[in-house]
Amino acid sequence: MNAVIIAVLVMLILSLLRVNVVFALLIGALAGGLSGGLSFTETLTSYTDGLGAGATIALSYAMLGGFAVAISRTGIPELLVAGVLKLVNKEGEATRENLAKALIIFALFAMAIFSQNLIPIHIAFIPLLVPPILHILNELRIDRRLIASVLTFGLTAPYILLPYGFGLIFHEILATQMELAGMPIDMADIPKAMALPVAGLFLGLVVAVFISYRKPRDYRTVEAATTIEETPKRTASVKDIIVTVIALIAALFAQIQSDSMIIGALAGILILYVFGAMKWKEADDVLTAGMRMMAFIGFVMISANGFASVIQATGAIDSLVENAAAIFGDNKGLAALAMLIVGLFVTMGIGSSFSTIPIIAAIFVPLSVEFGFSTLAIIALIGTAGALGDAGSPASDSTLGPTAGLNVDGQHNHIWDTVVPTFIHYNIPLVLFGWIAVMFLG
Repeated sequence: MNAVIIAVLVMLILSLLRVNVVFALLIGALAGGLSGGLSFTETLTSYTDGLGAGATIALSYAMLGGFAVAISRTGIPELLVAGVLKLVNKEGEATRENLAKALIIFALFAMAIFSQNLIPIHIAFIPLLVPPILHILNELRIDRRLIASVLTFGLTAPYILLPYGFGLIFHEILATQMELAGMPIDMADIPKAMALPVAGLFLGLVVAVFISYRKPRDYRTVEAATTIEETPKRTASVKDIIVTVIALIAALFAQIQSDSMIIGALAGILILYVFGAMKWKEADDVLTAGMRMMAFIGFVMISANGFASVIQATGAIDSLVENAAAIFGDNKGLAALAMLIVGLFVTMGIGSSFSTIPIIAAIFVPLSVEFGFSTLAIIALIGTAGALGDAGSPASDSTLGPTAGLNVDGQHNHIWDTVVPTFIHYNIPLVLFGWIAVMFLG
């Protein structure tokens, strides 16, 4: 069996058995390396060599966590929560409850979308907004799997389709890698090619919200462990609100100018301190709380880079694609489906579309040309294959982020309550609609 398949299967099975994702990635990498012909020492060396690539991402999330905690101490989240509470009738009037549910879901949906294109802060808003409203979600008996599905959709679909914010980065990576593989493209064609795959994501969202997780679900009311709710807060003044808005704008501007989430978060934190919304003596507590809150995501992303390094070192991705294509001969439909399934396996282990596209583009472009696919079809094929990792991988920040916010009280399992729902509602439609797009575009 191919080393990629072995590595991903081991990782997924261990994750489903509730083994910690970091350990599952490590064991999966060892299994893939050894089955791919690498010695134990070579596998371990490849794994450790790849860890460094995830350090920047881990530090970025730690800084974003610190920024989120800093904003939480200004009292802004309490204002947001108070506004929602006013819509919830104490007597439990159905109309008011339904309105509150709709408001919460729509607000988180809008924030997730804005975090990718309009205000590219990615998952930084989740630890800021989600933990303070968990008790409201409990009172309204909202299934947290629904919230996880809404957040993951907002964290993936916008950048796949729209060339703004993180979407511009994604589209540039896709265009650059296809050009390096010998196929220059017009970036304006990417939204056209990805429209159908994103429609598949939207269909999955509709099913999750209105069918799968519509029924109420009960959670215990418990104190959250290690959350921004533990940090001291105060009532937000008009000055605090103004300074917070300025800090958010500064963070956005700095991130865009420097192309660094670390610098963006640092700029936002400094604005809060300089203008008095936060005290300098609280700096250590703020950063420590933020890093502690986001540490799990950081370790998973570091481990995922080690996993990807081992997979690449085995050279098994090339043979996996070639063997899959050879099986289906001249049948374009089956060949396209095979490449999407290969993309699914590769991206499930790596967990990032941004990291996956450079790996698969070099293989998929010449193979797709050989099968006679059009440029738009190849864009859809590679874009969809890359997006599969973000939409439903245990190692994706688009699934780790929602879990970090929803599990602060220990009642939301990363695999069964985030990854499995998003895999079912997003990865399966992505494969189906991606295949339809490839065949329609020819």
